[in-house]
Amino acid sequence: MSHEGLLVVVSGPSGAGKGTVLKRLKDSDDSIRFSISATTRTIRQGEKEGLNYFFKTRDEFKSMIEAGQLLEWVEYCGNYYGTPKEYIETTVKEGYDCLLEIEVEGAANVKKAYPDCVLIFILPPSFEELKRRIEKRATEEPEIVAKRLQRAREEMAYIENYDYVIVNDKIEDAVENLRSILKAEKLKLNRNRKMIEQFKH
Repeated sequence: MSHEGLLVVVSGPSGAGKGTVLKRLKDSDDSIRFSISATTRTIRQGEKEGLNYFFKTRDEFKSMIEAGQLLEWVEYCGNYYGTPKEYIETTVKEGYDCLLEIEVEGAANVKKAYPDCVLIFILPPSFEELKRRIEKRATEEPEIVAKRLQRAREEMAYIENYDYVIVNDKIEDAVENLRSILKAEKLKLNRNRKMIEQFKH
């Protein structure tokens, strides 16, 4: 691979289906890698250490912050989430597209550090559908569901910071729209300067 990969940040409310869309895309494209976040939240059934997240204690996470090992970090619903720097930079340099699924504050921090990154916001078709999806999980207490819905409203205030928005109604369409965005980004003039310079001599 001769070109550097894209750094792509994907956000959206809990229940929008971000993880499903990203997994479908990754499974069909060998040039995509997921960033693996560190978190202090409890491991869920089916998740694996070092595959879904790096699960840390609060003290371990704070040590990572102090050592400058995180590109960004946020506290969300009582837990810490953060993005280790080294993995991302290595992945992009090797020519892979590195996808980060992170919260809106974290996305803003990544954009400051890497202005060339691509920000994509994924939405459900409606707020009613979002509520239905969260309740359907049946993995969280009613007060946590209410907190996630309130958080979804707060996250919408950040949507103007994003480059693209995808409505996840039909999963296949959402995946295809995401694939199209990545293709278009790679054709942008500013990402092809070296190739263009050849024609000026």
